[in-house]
Amino acid sequence: MYDLSHRRRQLVLAICCMSLLIVSLDNTVLNVALPSMQKELHATVAGMQWTIDAYTLVLASLLMLAGSTADRIGRRKIFKIGLVLFTLGSVLCSLAPNLESLVAFRMVQAVGGSMLNPVAMSIITNVFTDPRERARAIGVWGAVVGISMAAGPVVGGLLVDSVGWRSIFWINLPVGVLALLLTWRYVPESRAPRPRRPDPVGQLLVIGLLGSLTYAIIEAPSAGWASPRILVFVALAVCSLVGLLLYEPRRAEPLIDLRFFRSAPFSGATVIAVSAFAALSGFLFLNTLYLQNVRGLNALHAGLYMLPMAALTFVCAPLSGRLVGSRGPRLPLLVAGLAITACGVLFAAFDAETDTVLLFTGYVLFGLGFGMVNAPITNTAVSGMPRAQAGVAAAIASTSRQTGGTLGVAVIGAVLAAGVAGTGSPRGASYAAAFVDASKPAWWILAGCGLCVLVVGALTSGPWARGTARRTAERLEAAGAPAGDQASAGSRA
Repeated sequence: MYDLSHRRRQLVLAICCMSLLIVSLDNTVLNVALPSMQKELHATVAGMQWTIDAYTLVLASLLMLAGSTADRIGRRKIFKIGLVLFTLGSVLCSLAPNLESLVAFRMVQAVGGSMLNPVAMSIITNVFTDPRERARAIGVWGAVVGISMAAGPVVGGLLVDSVGWRSIFWINLPVGVLALLLTWRYVPESRAPRPRRPDPVGQLLVIGLLGSLTYAIIEAPSAGWASPRILVFVALAVCSLVGLLLYEPRRAEPLIDLRFFRSAPFSGATVIAVSAFAALSGFLFLNTLYLQNVRGLNALHAGLYMLPMAALTFVCAPLSGRLVGSRGPRLPLLVAGLAITACGVLFAAFDAETDTVLLFTGYVLFGLGFGMVNAPITNTAVSGMPRAQAGVAAAIASTSRQTGGTLGVAVIGAVLAAGVAGTGSPRGASYAAAFVDASKPAWWILAGCGLCVLVVGALTSGPWARGTARRTAERLEAAGAPAGDQASAGSRA
C-alpha cells in the first residue's frame, strides 16, 4: 500500500482505466465487425465464435496466474509487460491473412490482456486504501466498461465502413503506448508481503476445464453431441473439474483457494459475474449478426442501433459504484437482475427484434441491468480477501467475467448455429426467418442468466451472507493471513 497524493492516485486510476478500456473495447468493436470478417474470411458461425472465444478463453485461463505472478514479482512490472503484449497482438491481428491466423493472434492479445485487468484492480486496491474512496474508484472503473460499450459499436462501425475491419485493432496502439509511458512514470511498484507459490498443476487443470468445455460447446452443432470427438472433450472437462476440486484443497498455496468460497458474498459475486457476462456476450453476438445479416444494416448503423444500451451502461455504472459505497451491493444487484431478465423475456416471448420500439426498449433494459451489475461484482469479490493477495482476488473476479463471456458466446452461438444450419447464406429470406426462430431459445437462456443474477444477488447480500463473510475472514486470518489485511466482505466498501 502507498500513501500517494490525491493527484497521483487519480493518475494511477486513469492509467488502470486506460488498460481496461482497450481490453473491453476490443470485444465490443470486434462484435460489430463480425459480419464483415465473416464475409472476407469465409467463416462459419463457429469461426466467428472462435474469434471471440479464443480471446476470452485465454484470458479466463491465465488471469489467476497473472494476478499471483504480479503479487510475487511486481504488479507494475507485469502490467507493463501486459501492455506491450496486448499492443503487439493488436498489430498482428490487423495483419492476419486468414481466420486461423486471426484466432492465433487474438490469443497473443489475450496473454497480454490477462496481465492488465486483474493487476490494474490490484494496483487500485493498494493505492485506494479508504473503503469509500475505493468504492468510488471501482465505480469509475465500471463506468469505463460503459464507455467501451458506448464507443465500441459506433467507432467500430465507422472504421469498418470507411477503412475496413482490420482498422478496429489500430485504435489499441496509441492508447497502449500512452498507458505504457504513463505507467513508467507514475505507477508505483508493489508486491505482496507473502505471495503465493506457482501452482502449475492447478493452472493446467483450469486450462483443461475451460478449453475442453468451450471446444465441445462450439463444435457440437456441426460434429454432433454424440460424436467421439465431442465426448472426449466433455470427459476431459469433467476430469479437469474433479481434479481441481480434489487437488487444490491439498495445496498450502493453491491457484484457487477454495476457502474463499465459504464467503457467500464472494461465491455469489462469482456466480453473478459468470451469469452477467454470459448474458452480455450472448446479447452482443446475437444483435450484431441480427442487425447486419437480417435487417441489412451496415456496421455503423448497427452500432448506432445499440447506442441506447451502451448509453444506459455508461450512465448506470458510476451510479452503481456510488450505491455500493453508500448502501451496499444489494440494490444494484436486484435492479440488474430484474432488468436483464425483463430484456430476455421481451425478446423471447414478444419478438422484440421485429418491432423497433420493443427493440430499443430491450436495449435500454439490458443497458440498465449491465450498468448496475459490474461494480457490486468487483467490490464484493475483492472485499473479504487478504489485501496482500489482491491480485489473486481480482483475478478470480475477472476470471469469472471472462468465463461467462466465453460460455455466453459458445452456448448462444451453438444454439444459433443449430437453428440456421442449412438455411442459405446470410441476408437470404430463409436465413432471416430461421435466425429469428433460432434466437428464441437463446433469449430464454439470456433471461435465465438475468434471473440467476436476481436470485443469487438477493441471497448473498443479506445479514446471513455478511455473517459468512466475517467468519471466512476470521478463518483466513487465523490460518496465517497478515493481521489487518482482511477487508470484511460484509462491509459496504
